Amino acid sequence: MKPKAIFKIVIDILMTLLLLFLMGYQFWGDAAHEWAGAGMSALFILHHLLNGSWHKSLLRGKYNPSRILMLVIDILLFADMLGLMISGIMLSNHVFAFLGLHGSLSLARLLHMASSYWGFVLMSLHLGLHWGMILGMIRRAVKGGKEASGAVKMLLRILGAVTAAYGLTVFIRRDLLTYMLMRTQFVFLDFNEPVPLFYIDYLSMMGTFIWIAYYASALNRSKHSKTNGG
Repeated sequence: MKPKAIFKIVIDILMTLLLLFLMGYQFWGDAAHEWAGAGMSALFILHHLLNGSWHKSLLRGKYNPSRILMLVIDILLFADMLGLMISGIMLSNHVFAFLGLHGSLSLARLLHMASSYWGFVLMSLHLGLHWGMILGMIRRAVKGGKEASGAVKMLLRILGAVTAAYGLTVFIRRDLLTYMLMRTQFVFLDFNEPVPLFYIDYLSMMGTFIWIAYYASALNRSKHSKTNGG
């Protein structure tokens, strides 16, 4: 694997870890949250610089359903990250406080709250759309490209489905849709919740949206292949 490809994977892994860290604001405090958010913003910009070929290819080639789905998710994620960065700078009491860009704090809080949860969902969907490629890289690295047995594949599919189902129940129980739709101005934070349980729940929710995007993309590819006689 080329060094640039490895570097891009490292950046993506760091962004995923930072995303999970940022969702646990109540455990780490304001200053750590801001520095992690600044790091996420820097990695997001670097991610786009490293994937400049994607921007150049936007007006090239045909758009099948899978490519349209990927483009919509990417555009929404890009807009969401802009919202997070702008609102984060406005709310900053540490990293960007020297800029003095406060504006309407109530509006900034609402934007930051909604963007945080939308960003979590959209980044998980983005991962799901690239999950086949990720699995391929893992398979090549671990087994030299050999296919897993049918039993192992079935076990992994069952594990994925169970994780997705549990993650959906967590999404409902933690009422994330209320925050995403800005039906409240405040997020309920349980400061006494065990940290491992919190991250198990959030990893499961991430798994739910990865599962949805992965199989939606696979279904689109299958329909496109049948339509074109593949």
